[in-house]
Amino acid sequence: MIEFDRFTLDNGLRVLVHRDKQTPIVAMNIIYQVGSRDEEFHKTGFAHLFEHLMFGGSLNIPKFDEPLQKAGGENNAFTNSDFTNYYLTLPKNNLETAFWLESDRMLSLAFSEKSLEVQRQVVIEEFKQNYLNQPYGDVYLLLKPLAYKIHPYRWNTIGREISHIEKATMADVKAFYNKYYHPANAILCVAGDVETGEIKPLAEKWFGSIPGRQRPVQSYPQEAEQTEARVKEVVRDVPQDAFYMAWHMPARLHPDYYTCDLISDLLSNGQSSRLFQKLVKEKPLLTEVNAYISGDLDGGLFLVTGKLYPGVDFNTAEKAVMDELQKLAIEQVPENELQKVKNKAEANLVFSEISVLGRAMALSYYEMLGDAALFGKEVEKYRAVSVQRVQQVAADLFSPQKRNFLIYKSKS
Repeated sequence: MIEFDRFTLDNGLRVLVHRDKQTPIVAMNIIYQVGSRDEEFHKTGFAHLFEHLMFGGSLNIPKFDEPLQKAGGENNAFTNSDFTNYYLTLPKNNLETAFWLESDRMLSLAFSEKSLEVQRQVVIEEFKQNYLNQPYGDVYLLLKPLAYKIHPYRWNTIGREISHIEKATMADVKAFYNKYYHPANAILCVAGDVETGEIKPLAEKWFGSIPGRQRPVQSYPQEAEQTEARVKEVVRDVPQDAFYMAWHMPARLHPDYYTCDLISDLLSNGQSSRLFQKLVKEKPLLTEVNAYISGDLDGGLFLVTGKLYPGVDFNTAEKAVMDELQKLAIEQVPENELQKVKNKAEANLVFSEISVLGRAMALSYYEMLGDAALFGKEVEKYRAVSVQRVQQVAADLFSPQKRNFLIYKSKS
């Protein structure tokens, strides 16, 4: 259990404080509750673009990185479908520098045509390099709209197409910033050898005067239950044939989220996992195979992917994979096999608590889910998953008519 204090400023900023006397480093983590699911269908990629723009300078700080580096700090950020996360670490004696930096760009980002154009080109180049010109790079540009028909998860964080970023205007960018980048839509966590008594005055000093705004109402169209299998086949200049199967799975706060996570580990976590043993080691049908969950808040995807061994056809590989998935629905998993993946899940949670930054990020994330204290209950939720529930969830999850299947053929 990670101990923390919580308070909220008058402008709506939620602040968490976690004390760790053992470290001279302080971590600051800020989550803005905006991701690619908050974008418009014809204006995608904005959340990711903003991750870049937020480092382009603010009203009083032309270069964000420069004063942080002088203070001995480091920083980074990431964007996903559901939120954008900014984080930094620095020595405790320079803690106020972090408050100055983060509050200034929350208050007034320095919008300039030059900054927008520079970051626009960076994002466009990233789109081309990682998604269009990279082998297998466009997989999720194809798979997501196959699986999602109305939910905004149907486009990638990078955006639906390059033209949306190319055509982004200064008015578009400012409107996005004003809607989502303000105190009421943010969660701030400070972790290190600090006390709430010293953090609260700093939060008031640097963030308290930022005008409060109404937090945007976040409502997303929900997918109807899938009743027909969907298949898409493409041919690409890649070294191996590959496949990508995806099924809809429960939302992040649903109890069966944990069951799905453990099922993915049963299938492909390590060389003793089921898919690796059967399809890579025993009968060499695949050169690699993976099962994992996307982890999206509003109902993500359970994915099974693999690359085919030379000479193996798609029908053979597909049948072998589906047979292994159906075994989970037909036969109960042995208790010791389930316990092994539970132990791994618990170890991963414990490992995430080791660094002070890991704790700051975890507390911010679970506060966004509804209560930072939820993090301390994760282990018991994994422990509560039974072999009977694994069987029941697998039977429903891996239904053939609910499958989305991307066949990715090599030209050669």
